[in-house]
Amino acid sequence: MSFAGLPDSVRPSSVFDTYWGFAAERQKIFFRRLSGAPSPWTSDPVLREYRFTNAFRASDRVSQYLIKNVIYRGPQSPRELFFRIMVFKVFNRIDTWELLTRSLGQISFAEYKFERYDAALTAALLAGTRIYNAAYIMPSGGRNGEERKHRSHLKLIEHMIREHVPERLQDCASMEKGFAVLRSYPMVGDFLAYQFITDVNYSALTDFSEMEFVRPGPGARDGIRKCFHDIGRLSEADIIQMMTDIQEEQFARLGLEFRSLWGRRLQLIDCQSLFCEVGKYARCVHPEVAGISGRTRIKQRFRANPEPLSYWYPPKWGINHLVTANPKA
Repeated sequence: MSFAGLPDSVRPSSVFDTYWGFAAERQKIFFRRLSGAPSPWTSDPVLREYRFTNAFRASDRVSQYLIKNVIYRGPQSPRELFFRIMVFKVFNRIDTWELLTRSLGQISFAEYKFERYDAALTAALLAGTRIYNAAYIMPSGGRNGEERKHRSHLKLIEHMIREHVPERLQDCASMEKGFAVLRSYPMVGDFLAYQFITDVNYSALTDFSEMEFVRPGPGARDGIRKCFHDIGRLSEADIIQMMTDIQEEQFARLGLEFRSLWGRRLQLIDCQSLFCEVGKYARCVHPEVAGISGRTRIKQRFRANPEPLSYWYPPKWGINHLVTANPKA
């Protein structure tokens, strides 16, 4: 199998075409919901039954909440911005953020006391409330001697701020350097450091291009293994870069209509996430294709959230005036 735009040493599998079909259909679902069309929003049985993230990471409900309700609501100083982002992201759960704001008022480092945050979170746990999102698992940090992992994560944020991480990120010349700053801390591996620097970059604290750096996570590596028999001499990061470069060509080759995010192309973070989602999707539609995770089933089933969602993106992207034509989803 050979395709224009791919190096000769790269050999795509049957899942390669599925990657582009999945991206196009997932984005159609996004726009159908945005237009107010009734469910079901797709005839694809797998997409109807199971939960998959959006083609564009920033369109996901948790990312939208982070951008609108956490980043751009509150003081914009480097320290306060970073504190709010990290408090939200270590749990990555809207309900936990709202629990904290109900218990503590405004989330602010200027008024932060470990004991108050710990008490609110411990009370929630004792009441049987989940405080972490299952999308990814935060390391426990048990080596720090803390009985509950949320205590380690609060201490981690304190430690980062004491060592001027917000200001150091602001001074970074590239996303990769910002990634390296975050990666140097305990409990923050490659995957989390890349997710965190992407979230920080939604704010005005940094202004990196999402096209300048990518670090594949385990889900993306699984998806890459399924999409290609052989990636030749390219690294997994090179493959993700290649996918962003050839996206229009591949959609056209397959006769697929792909609606961009009001003119914004798929970025490296989006193509990285799509590999993760297609890796899951392929468990149903390409069960014969093995990845590296060994998983054969998809755990999370789709349940439509009845709460309408108004979309709003980082102002520096320059697309919010276009989004307002379709304000609700």
